[in-house]
Amino acid sequence: MRTAFVGDLHLSADRPDITQAFLHFLKHGLDNVECLYIIGDLFEVWMGDDIAEPFSEEIASAIKQVSLTIPVYFTQGNRDFLVGKAYCQQAGMVLLPDTYQSNLYGTQTVILHGDSLCTLDVSYQRFRRFRSIGIVRWIYAHLPRQTRLNIAAKIRKKSQQSNQQKHYQIMDVELSAVDKLLQQTGCQRMIHGHTHRPAIHELSNNKQRVVVGDWYTQGSVLYVNSQGCELIQLPFKDQQTDPR
Repeated sequence: MRTAFVGDLHLSADRPDITQAFLHFLKHGLDNVECLYIIGDLFEVWMGDDIAEPFSEEIASAIKQVSLTIPVYFTQGNRDFLVGKAYCQQAGMVLLPDTYQSNLYGTQTVILHGDSLCTLDVSYQRFRRFRSIGIVRWIYAHLPRQTRLNIAAKIRKKSQQSNQQKHYQIMDVELSAVDKLLQQTGCQRMIHGHTHRPAIHELSNNKQRVVVGDWYTQGSVLYVNSQGCELIQLPFKDQQTDPR
């Protein structure tokens, strides 16, 4: 048996190829899998559970079918941090805290989206703290639908422009933050996404940092079992249906 991890799918209505690849994965990529973790940025943007787009209803239905046979866990990402209990319940997902620990086949593992580790990106960390304030989230959730749509569009545009100007190193995790979290949790392995730089990093003291891949040009899944970790790419051309 094994556990599957995916993240950074950035699903949106204008990328049906990614949606179809993910739906294909849910039907055909979970053989011998005993649980599935979706570790953030399942959606490109999320304005609130009450104004989910029609395509996200299809996603919820597909994940729900999976949850009838195996547990599905979800961690909020920086793009979909407003995915709440209502949508998770609809999709049959268990909503996890920002940082979650699990004993995976005898290895203590800390699981998170990964944006909190990019500590050199000071402006983003400032925004992250602001958006996590309870009253801020409450006020946003009670704004009119169109207002929230406008805010989300502006945030997305600003983020894209800002990321183009930031140095590669600033947008990656800070190794001191990785070491600190591993020490705080007492874990031997860390699994995260966010950076879109899939890799298995062997650290000192027999510790390990594993980064899941994004789904912009291909699918990506991490399988973990008692033997270790394996990153797999899933070419879209082998999965998607005819877009016509």
